[in-house]
Amino acid sequence: MDAIERLIRPRSVAIIGASADPSKTSGRPVSYLRKHGFAGAIYPVNPKVAEIDGLTCYPDVASLPDVPDVGIVLLGAERAHVAVRELSERGAAAAIVLASGFTETGAEGAARQQQLMQAAGAMRILGPNTIGLVNLTDNIVLSASGALAMDHFVAGSIGLISQSGGILGALLSRAAARGVGLSKLVSTSNEADLELADFIDSLAGDSATKVIALYIEAIRNPARFREAVLKARRAGKPVVAFKIGRSEAGAQAAVSHTGALAGSDRMYDALFRQLGVIRARTFEDLLDIPAALAAGRKLAGRRVAILTSTGGAGTIVSDSLGVAGFVTPAPDAETAAQLRSLQSGSHANLDRNPIDVTLAGLQPDLLRGAIRILLASPSYDALVVIAGSSAVGSPGLMADAIHDCLPLSDKPVIAYVSPHAPEVVSVLTRRGVPAYTSAESCTAALDGLLRAGMPEQVQTSGLSRTSADISDIPTGSLDEAQAKALFARFGIPVAAERVVATSDDAEQAARDLGGRVVLKILSREIAHKSDVGGVAVNLTTDTIGERLTAMADEVETRTGTRPRQFLVQEMISGGVEIILGMHRDSLGTAILLGMGGVAAELFKDTTMRLLPPSGGLDLSEAKAMARDLVTWPLLDGFRGRPKYDVDALANAVVAFSHMVAQLGDRLAEAEINPVFVLPAGQGVKAADGLVVLNV
Repeated sequence: MDAIERLIRPRSVAIIGASADPSKTSGRPVSYLRKHGFAGAIYPVNPKVAEIDGLTCYPDVASLPDVPDVGIVLLGAERAHVAVRELSERGAAAAIVLASGFTETGAEGAARQQQLMQAAGAMRILGPNTIGLVNLTDNIVLSASGALAMDHFVAGSIGLISQSGGILGALLSRAAARGVGLSKLVSTSNEADLELADFIDSLAGDSATKVIALYIEAIRNPARFREAVLKARRAGKPVVAFKIGRSEAGAQAAVSHTGALAGSDRMYDALFRQLGVIRARTFEDLLDIPAALAAGRKLAGRRVAILTSTGGAGTIVSDSLGVAGFVTPAPDAETAAQLRSLQSGSHANLDRNPIDVTLAGLQPDLLRGAIRILLASPSYDALVVIAGSSAVGSPGLMADAIHDCLPLSDKPVIAYVSPHAPEVVSVLTRRGVPAYTSAESCTAALDGLLRAGMPEQVQTSGLSRTSADISDIPTGSLDEAQAKALFARFGIPVAAERVVATSDDAEQAARDLGGRVVLKILSREIAHKSDVGGVAVNLTTDTIGERLTAMADEVETRTGTRPRQFLVQEMISGGVEIILGMHRDSLGTAILLGMGGVAAELFKDTTMRLLPPSGGLDLSEAKAMARDLVTWPLLDGFRGRPKYDVDALANAVVAFSHMVAQLGDRLAEAEINPVFVLPAGQGVKAADGLVVLNV
């Protein structure tokens, strides 16, 4: 057994600082272990007490009769390292440090946490500032939290890992009330040593766990997280994550548009999507989605049958499903005929969806018949059964009726409990029918099932491409001409242009470029030229000279600096403006694609892909990014418009990603806005660019 296995399934547990009073926090671990039937050895450690609950109490760790697998450290932050050192010297596999007062409190606490880790040596640490670990599969409670003071836990197949101890207790109590079974619960908290990825990796190999749920504050080790999630996915175990901190209000925008469009939460979205992690949008979803996944059924499509005996509730569910892109088609002719045969002569509404079967809640055989018909129908991929008021008095009747039909099909079956009836929810869920009290939860559950069937999109390594010579590229902010010259080295087509300094030079450049042109200031300091009057379009040889002088005056008035160089660029028309950029934060480096131009930040129609551990994106990923955009129809021939050169755009995205990968940490910012995507077969052209290189 490795250290984490010994932590999750210990044969012996030492409780350092144990109290003989079970009402005290320090008295709970012994009480919990005994109450829930821990079969191993329990070693209380307290020099002031000889016996606790009939167990011999030892004065120190050195006095223990055997080496404990795990030590629960109940001492305060100032003394915790002493117990940790003693446990490490005895050869314990792991210590659970419950005390707060470490890195979460500032510099002094960070020093205490470093001291704690030095004391641990090779021994593993869970915490500090954790409520511990609960192994419901084997009835092992390694915690002192009052949230765990319940007589019975509902064991099941959902493993839960939380970076918040309090949230772990909240989820356990909510799951117990709803009849949702959990397998393992772990609070990683400060993650001085053991962290999310360690326990994802462990649960990926745990036969009792079918679904892994995560409460995430921050991913501290993206590479390890990636590896662990992919291991879980390969083992057939969906991963559901609720990530707090979705607001971008506090994020600092970088110098380019891309930074403002790619807030940290968007990076998490990109990472989760590429790894196939199902993102829980609300806290309730963190139980709702795993509860549906734990039933082990696959959702093949978006067609949902709603079986109800209360019309209003059926309409609410149908509306929620419709908003999320699910469809509730009417029964096909054969299905409708079979349903009518169940209640001939009645006023039941059986030719539309929701399918309203009168008195179904009071007649289990009628309910069984309707469920069998709908599960067998080729018109539906899933079934929602609504439990109305009639289910309150006898919840077992409805639960048994639905449960009896489950072996007939592998289609998902969930229940919406319309009245406030927690007991009905619990009974249904424990009978294998995930039950919910809101229509939105039903929708989230079905959406989670649908996403669970989608493959992860991540590359384990990037494609190799011929690298470009970048030895002569200067540091700092490049001007536009320098930036586009860099893009061109990596094979990205750029607009034809000339660098000029005088009106006469500008007139000659306009003649050379064949007519109408764009005039811009050329500056390494001013990123957003339009904001200071530094861009003029649709100029000719007759107008460009005068416009250059006026532009210099206007920019000087607005910025206090008179531009010395300008860029004359061919005027591009007939294309779709796209933004292509990069963003880097603690999760890694991402490529961003979106609707471009001056309104890029207004529309915020963007998508992102994180670069693989090495290299850039491939063509399939680049094309998928274009299809992700809300404005994708504009590229694909919307309402009779021409189709645009998406293949050329994808090649530009791939080339840009390889540039970003080769420059690595040297690259601080990079953006092309806009890339003009021309009609099919005519390619793309980068019309503006920004690059910032670190020293």
